[in-house]
Amino acid sequence: MAMAFSLGTLNLPSSLICRASIPISSSKTSSLSLAFDAAFTKRAAELADKSAGFTAPHPNFGCVIATESADGERVVVGEGYLYAQGTTPAELQAVEAAGERCRGATAYLNMEPSHCFVDQSAVSALVQAGVARVVIGIRHPLHHLRGKAIGAFRSEGLVVDVLGEDLHCKTVEEALKSCHLVNAPLLYRAAYRVPFSVLKYAMTLDGKIAASSGHASWISSKMSRSRVFELRGRSDAVIVGGNTVRKDNPRLTARHGGGHLPQRIVMSKSLDLPEVANLWDVTEVPTMIATQRGAKRSFQKFLASKGVEVVEFEILNPKVVMEYLHDRGCLSVLWECGGTLAASALSSGIIHKVHAFVAPKIIGGKNAPSPVGELGMVEMTQALELIDVHYEQVGPDMLVSGFLQPVPDLTPVIPSVDETSAIDPTVSPYEASIIFFYKTWDPYGAFSNFSLHPMKMPDENGDYYMWPSVEHYYQAYKFAGIDDPTAKSCFEDIKNAKSPEEAARLGRRMQRQRPDLVRSDWESMKTSVMYQALKCKFSTYPNLTSMLLSTAGSVLVEASPHDLFWGGGRDGEGLNYLGRLLMQLRSELQRDSNANNTTLQKMENEVR
Repeated sequence: MAMAFSLGTLNLPSSLICRASIPISSSKTSSLSLAFDAAFTKRAAELADKSAGFTAPHPNFGCVIATESADGERVVVGEGYLYAQGTTPAELQAVEAAGERCRGATAYLNMEPSHCFVDQSAVSALVQAGVARVVIGIRHPLHHLRGKAIGAFRSEGLVVDVLGEDLHCKTVEEALKSCHLVNAPLLYRAAYRVPFSVLKYAMTLDGKIAASSGHASWISSKMSRSRVFELRGRSDAVIVGGNTVRKDNPRLTARHGGGHLPQRIVMSKSLDLPEVANLWDVTEVPTMIATQRGAKRSFQKFLASKGVEVVEFEILNPKVVMEYLHDRGCLSVLWECGGTLAASALSSGIIHKVHAFVAPKIIGGKNAPSPVGELGMVEMTQALELIDVHYEQVGPDMLVSGFLQPVPDLTPVIPSVDETSAIDPTVSPYEASIIFFYKTWDPYGAFSNFSLHPMKMPDENGDYYMWPSVEHYYQAYKFAGIDDPTAKSCFEDIKNAKSPEEAARLGRRMQRQRPDLVRSDWESMKTSVMYQALKCKFSTYPNLTSMLLSTAGSVLVEASPHDLFWGGGRDGEGLNYLGRLLMQLRSELQRDSNANNTTLQKMENEVR
């Protein structure tokens, strides 16, 4: 989903240096100051969008720190954006760039930062730097994080203004829209409990996606196809139907020379699919088949032998697949299917946005397929209408895009967990006896291997190195001690990966492509390697130790629906080894804590 943000009618230079004599720390602002607040917050949204396409989609955060110079200039002194979960927060980047000029300055954030028991780095960075005021585009949409950072800022004496709540004007509304758009996937996911779904297709001027013969290469221009690669790179998954696989044999890769590669998903009830297909090559990108339970068991085994994941559903339809992908943690899904599956997805109500590339070509043909099949509508008044429609010329083609459902504004409708509990004390954000964790933004997301908790562990040479995450360490050690230049290079690449997601992608891809480079004892050693990393992580951070001990009496389950070794699986069929190791570590920490308490008690008794 490409986005472009401009500063509109303010005509501010690219450096965002503005002459004004209005104190930034004043909450009661004039219309000019409101315009500057809107412009800088919009700039934060523009920065946040820079991370899209380089790693698995995640909440996008940007931060701009601005202050007033001695001669009355409103000037930006620091900027930053979150590259990926597990990397340096945008706020900390901006503070490091601004240095001492943070004192008394205003920080502009497109979205309220994640602030919880185990991750308070974003708030702490701004508070400790001496920032006086924070302007926030939107509150965090996830229940357990909503309002937490705002409350923390205010408790530290900072002035906090939220667009649309504390600040109102036309330019503020435009900035607020930018903040909604840049995190639209997260907002839709929070509001509707399904991933943000985009339907994309290319058609001729007379509404055909192929000739009567089925030939479709190429309807749109090369420039339009490049835009499609960008759309894929901003998605967690790309979905097609079985007919597309049979007729087009697509690759569904992003082809942008690096960065995030979305999972490829094929929906097929019958599994009437060819044995030779580009999608069965999973050396670079994983493929998942969603099918009806019991369909062609022999072909399922064939796909499994190729490394293709097969997921069976009792009744296969777009809605249940989206609910399943929601549980897998997907934020954004791109539908590149034919007319029949597109019609089913639209009828299910799970498509939120449409991108239609219209080529200046006419192909004709009574039986030539159209982008959307039968929807059961008999009158034009029943037609689905796009809102917030955008028109853009891409080479010779016209790109028409718009939303079928407005971007959710969660401000008035979703209270925080604390607010909900105050209304109804019986409401609990999670099950008391079973605690699930998976994504880093979950209530217990700090238990994830992808959480940002650097730890000092030995590298391949035995020298101690600050590993950015448990995932970095675990993936790299698949190739530790292998006397091969490629294995050593892979070890270093994983060790220096910018994010846990990139480390995981590098490690998994090399394991698929070159299994001969994986250490021979890996299967017997991997749980031990994981446990040592977890032990180091939790012993390094006392707050993590406290959080783990607070779960005493609860079963810990890594809620990955597809990893049947480390996770619990979709229906509880997984081995849940990550949850097991954490419970084992919890028992060890409890014994140490009890032993320490006993020793202290003896010492106190001796003193008496």
